[in-house]
Amino acid sequence: MFIELHMIQNFSPSNLNRDDLNNPKECQFGGVRRARISSQCIKQAIRNTPVFAETTKVEPGTRTRWTSRLLCKALTSPHRPEPEAQAVAVRFAEAFVQKMDSDEKARTSIQVYISPEELQEVAETMERNWDIVKQPSGESDKLIADTVKQLLAKFEVTSAPDIALFGRMLAIKPTTKILEASCQMAHAISTHEVTMEMDFFTAVDHVAQGEETGAGMMGYTGYNSACFYRYSRLDWEQLVKNLGEDKERAKCTVEGFLRASVAALPTGKQNSTAANNPPSFLLAVVWEKGMGWSLSNAFEKPVRRSHEGGLVAPSVAALDKYWGRLCQVYGRQGQVQVVVLPLDDSLSLSNFDKDQVKATVDAWVEAVMKSLPAQ
Repeated sequence: MFIELHMIQNFSPSNLNRDDLNNPKECQFGGVRRARISSQCIKQAIRNTPVFAETTKVEPGTRTRWTSRLLCKALTSPHRPEPEAQAVAVRFAEAFVQKMDSDEKARTSIQVYISPEELQEVAETMERNWDIVKQPSGESDKLIADTVKQLLAKFEVTSAPDIALFGRMLAIKPTTKILEASCQMAHAISTHEVTMEMDFFTAVDHVAQGEETGAGMMGYTGYNSACFYRYSRLDWEQLVKNLGEDKERAKCTVEGFLRASVAALPTGKQNSTAANNPPSFLLAVVWEKGMGWSLSNAFEKPVRRSHEGGLVAPSVAALDKYWGRLCQVYGRQGQVQVVVLPLDDSLSLSNFDKDQVKATVDAWVEAVMKSLPAQ
């Protein structure tokens, strides 16, 4: 079973996801320049959106090169001084990754993606065997190595919903089992052609007096305003497998993913643009089987603003028409549920049935959740 999400989201002038020159990311599609928000940026926003943890009731995993700091914090106690805990934590991190940073011996050479539960299991093993593990070598080396071995043996499953969704691997250890992502996510692209604009800005020096004129500093920054199409596809069976066959947690993860996908906003330069614009159109399709249907080609020919102005309505109209054509040509076999939520009642939805249209996010989420297997 697969769940596909399609969203139309219009943002006011902003710079939500920057490139190496601090300009909004772009791409070429349909022969014209489009605004782009990378899939990594959207995933990070989903992980960090409070509703994700609130719905799943599990804290997200942590991806870091400072595993030693996390473990040291867990091991430090009034009866266990921090330097002693730090020494053990660094030794574990080195045994786990086998290569530390050349400039910082407490930092691993690569990032490790670990769940709070996995970290807690390691800490509890260390604590139970503290008299052994605190020794600088000998039996303690074997204990740490065995702990690493046990952790890696279970690395193909996880308790963290975000890791189960987006996967993980240890590239430095090719023999380590890879946890395949259960979620595919496309880069969000504008439905229309976009030209980046430049903002000339100045900052006032609050202390300068009459001997100085002009701004304290000045510069340029890029921005744009775009209506984006967002697409993702979630593999239910892979998600359940990643979570160790825990179907209840998998259901909570799906609900958390749905709600967080709607609420997630990239954070780039939001303090100076406040582009807090929720999606204007949501479409969820639950498939029993079959190929994925990205609707990005609905915008291969860039949409143009309507006579009244605006890009949301023509974007939804293009998506609606393309969806109808796909269903006509390829059929609806395998479709378990189709659920639509338009922000504006006047949006063109000629290829969706009235009973597929919901009025609230809660009703939209509930309809998707009812399609998941009961057992």
